[in-house]
Amino acid sequence: MRVPDDTTPAASDAEPVALEIDDLHAAVDDYEILHGVSLTVRPGELHALMGPNGSGKSTLASTLLANPHYTVTGGRIFLHGDDVTALATDERAARGMFLGFQHPEEIPGVSVFNFLRQALAARKGIPDLSVLEVRLALMEWTKRLGMSDAFTERYLNEGFSGGEKKRNEILQMAMMEPDVAVLDETDSGLDIDALRAVASGIGQIRAARPELAILLITHYQRILEHLTPDVVHVLLEGRIVATGGPELARRIETDGFASFETAGQVA
Repeated sequence: MRVPDDTTPAASDAEPVALEIDDLHAAVDDYEILHGVSLTVRPGELHALMGPNGSGKSTLASTLLANPHYTVTGGRIFLHGDDVTALATDERAARGMFLGFQHPEEIPGVSVFNFLRQALAARKGIPDLSVLEVRLALMEWTKRLGMSDAFTERYLNEGFSGGEKKRNEILQMAMMEPDVAVLDETDSGLDIDALRAVASGIGQIRAARPELAILLITHYQRILEHLTPDVVHVLLEGRIVATGGPELARRIETDGFASFETAGQVA
């Protein structure tokens, strides 16, 4: 568990925390992209992290899931108070962290069903996880998400439309039952109907698992018309320059990110 130090407010430590990012610095090929990012997501909260292209949003998502191309050069990542900064991707996932990718990979020859069965076996620590158990859970969630059962027999993301790929990510999140979900530009490239379906799916999962903490990374305000965030952060040039409520997203819609460029501090 995290050991409080002189820089950590005692009141904050007394409250449950799902995900804490503490002064995180990250680099690619010795070029630092994140310059001290700090934020705290509590159980049940939805935080939106917004920023323009090149601000470091996807770098943060990749660093949180231990992508080996990104090096943590300072700071720490805590999951339920445990320091997971040095843990590999599979270890973080086993502890309850999930990443929804901006550009999900195609895996020919591996069905959605078989992929999820293997992923769930690793998540639950049950190597011989019942096929029937997985199939029943999939039937329930495909129905709740308005998806065809036949979808689960298709090869993972192969030939999927952009909307199907993102809905498949939401299906994976539902099945994996994470404690913390990091959704990297889940709304990217979606038309209005697909966006509504994805947002509805996230809402369904939150209703089923009210303790789920979500960090939703986006540079659009439009998904927040369907999902009201508890907290909005603005990321510019690898630093959080403003934190507040949904009004920040509306300010971005009106004034753009340029209005934050001289902020220089958390609002």
